[in-house]
Amino acid sequence: MDFRLSRHAEWEMTRRGIPPELVHAVMDQPEQRIVDESGTGRWIYQSRLAFEDGKIYLVRVVVDEDEEPPAIVTAYRTSKIEKYWSVE
Repeated sequence: MDFRLSRHAEWEMTRRGIPPELVHAVMDQPEQRIVDESGTGRWIYQSRLAFEDGKIYLVRVVVDEDEEPPAIVTAYRTSKIEKYWSVE
């Protein structure tokens, strides 16, 4: 998928230790794509991925699809997979 990284997303990825290749992997083949429930109209692409420490984290990428190309607003990882995983 063609997309652009916002400055904020680049900064947060660096700060949070999320390699760009993991964000690209989520964008290319997300396990789930769900609507952001905050009411912004954005989408969340998410996948469970292994990090260098051997732990599995949920990587969530917030995307503004109304822009051309779609813009990654931010990205983060969480160990609280059950909290964010959609079973539908």
